[in-house]
Amino acid sequence: MSRWEPNARERLQQAALDLFVERGYESTAVAEIAERAGLAKSTFFRHFRDKREVLFGGGELLGELFTTGVAQAPGDATPLAMVGAALEAVQAAFPAERRDWVRQRTAVVQANDELRERELLKAASLVEVLVRALRERGVAEPVARLAAALGYQAFPAALARWTEPGERREFAELARQELARLHAAVAKLG
Repeated sequence: MSRWEPNARERLQQAALDLFVERGYESTAVAEIAERAGLAKSTFFRHFRDKREVLFGGGELLGELFTTGVAQAPGDATPLAMVGAALEAVQAAFPAERRDWVRQRTAVVQANDELRERELLKAASLVEVLVRALRERGVAEPVARLAAALGYQAFPAALARWTEPGERREFAELARQELARLHAAVAKLG
């Protein structure tokens, strides 16, 4: 195997996901992932700390996109509109060609207790990113926390719809719809 290969990270991610789907997460070793990708095991560890990171390594990008979206919302935007801008910004992480990968990743995560727990931790950290971004825009703590929680409820719902077979709409459109649905539900609380 050569010392340097183009697209090593992407090849490792795809090889890992393919093996997780075929054999299960628990039954897949890092060495098998590297072999499937045509790379050395050491190359795997240059890109990922462990095999979980193949599935969860994009959290930093989502956090940055959430923060950027809130920061770039118009000055007179409501807290929920700022969260909507954050969800729109996340569109960059979900181009159409990633739809199948995200669908398979979701299935792998849902089939494993450890990965589901990790997904919940990731969700909690992303809610905190949204809260911090809203607070930096001057939104009071309880309002920021509630808006962030609603935004994060809209995020996985939109993602689930985006990965449905036959779905072709962009993630941002589905996220807007989900946030509007949740906003309407909150209004019914009285």
